[in-house]
Amino acid sequence: MADKKAILLRISPELWVELNRWAADELRSVNGQIEYVLRRAVEERKGKRAPDETEKRGGRGEK
Repeated sequence: MADKKAILLRISPELWVELNRWAADELRSVNGQIEYVLRRAVEERKGKRAPDETEKRGGRGEK
């Protein structure tokens, strides 16, 4: 298995309850659910980031 970075995450009790329910619905641990949600967010950001970054750096999109 690949090495994983351990972090301390502080979240509200209310958010913990919701994450726990969501994880249970999808048959994951809370840790697994958080990792899944973060991975999806990063993939979405990467997919949408390329054109925006080109424009910000003076690429073809700028006039």
